[in-house]
Amino acid sequence: MSSKLKYHKNYTEFGEPYQLVLPLSLEGLVPEDDSVRLLIHELEGLNYSLLYKAYSARGRNPAVDPKTMFKILAYAYSQNIYSSRKIETACRRAINFMWLLAGQKAPDHSTIARFRTGFLADACESLFYQMVKGWNRRVNCQRRLYSLKGQS
Repeated sequence: MSSKLKYHKNYTEFGEPYQLVLPLSLEGLVPEDDSVRLLIHELEGLNYSLLYKAYSARGRNPAVDPKTMFKILAYAYSQNIYSSRKIETACRRAINFMWLLAGQKAPDHSTIARFRTGFLADACESLFYQMVKGWNRRVNCQRRLYSLKGQS
């Protein structure tokens, strides 16, 4: 009789080592006026065709979407994080980077380094040129608005 009790397991109770995991929405944790949201708003309008073309020429499926990888790098650079190992750590620990990943698995440092040296090199100039051009266009619009307000 006691041998049967040894092998009996109650699957309805959670023991000490178990943790209940629920999906966490990061939307509420990143403020509306945070710099990561501003940067993403700016990056959404870019043409990523050269970046996707560089990926499709290499053959295998990416671990993280190329557009997301570019957003991660652009945000990391804006936060003065340049090391691929530090970017990897930030993707695993910092809420803003997790928000950028939008549920995707955090890339490891070798994936980040490979993306920078291989894939991004082909499209980098075009993407950063588009960013600067967009910022310049907005600054010129603001100047015109200020000059019109000054005339009235």
